[in-house]
Amino acid sequence: MRVLISADMEGATGVTFPDDCEPGHPRWEYNRQFLTSDVNAAIAGFAAAGADEILVNEAHADQRNLLLDRLDTRATLLIGTHKPLGMMEGIDREPDAVAFVGYHTGAGQPGVLAHTYLPNTITSVRVNGEPASEGLMNALLAAEYGVPVVLVTGDDLCCEDARSWAPTAAHAVVKTCVDRYSAICLPPEVSAARITEAAAKGLAERPAATGPATPPEGGYTYEVSFDAAHLAPAASYIPGVEQTSPLTVCYTLPTMYEAIRCFRALTRVATSAVENCYG
Repeated sequence: MRVLISADMEGATGVTFPDDCEPGHPRWEYNRQFLTSDVNAAIAGFAAAGADEILVNEAHADQRNLLLDRLDTRATLLIGTHKPLGMMEGIDREPDAVAFVGYHTGAGQPGVLAHTYLPNTITSVRVNGEPASEGLMNALLAAEYGVPVVLVTGDDLCCEDARSWAPTAAHAVVKTCVDRYSAICLPPEVSAARITEAAAKGLAERPAATGPATPPEGGYTYEVSFDAAHLAPAASYIPGVEQTSPLTVCYTLPTMYEAIRCFRALTRVATSAVENCYG
């Protein structure tokens, strides 16, 4: 049985502040061990439930955060930048299940380190009219490949959000949100036990395979809003992306595969237009 783990960092045990997950910062170096511990806990649970092939896709920032020398040897690690499917690289390798470890809520939503792809700059993302976190987008892409989400770990608000886009998954809360930059955190040993239990349960109870999901009629419409008026015109340089207000752009594509790749391109263009201090 094959499992793909998409591992982000903002939702990992103990991570509450930008310095905790900013590559190169001493706090990031310290918190890498907790991200690795959360991932290893998920690996242990999946192995106990019968998984014999586990691929971990490193999905945070430059996607080089996990400590390979501490990774559970029952898994392999897909690490490095510029992957074609980013956070969901490996979903096309025919896994039987996918897990989201260390996830968080989306831009403009309550939650620890809430954002969608960019730490700031993007203030909201809506897909077909619904607020969209990275988890929702990635779950829709997984469904398009016919792969169920069996585990979500993060803060309490992330797991609550996940009940709408991964209702059959097991959820492991590793911290309770106080505000965007603070939380009540579990000790790593406690959160690891919680994650292992949820991973085993989620894989054992995964839904029966029904094949790839059919995209909705009309495809997927993204509405993306920014925090400064020069960013929407910049994003509209991408063919098919239209500016609909001073701060918002919109586009529609027939599949989530195309829509999420367009969104990734949009974030790259917007980032290139952001200036120091004024954004």
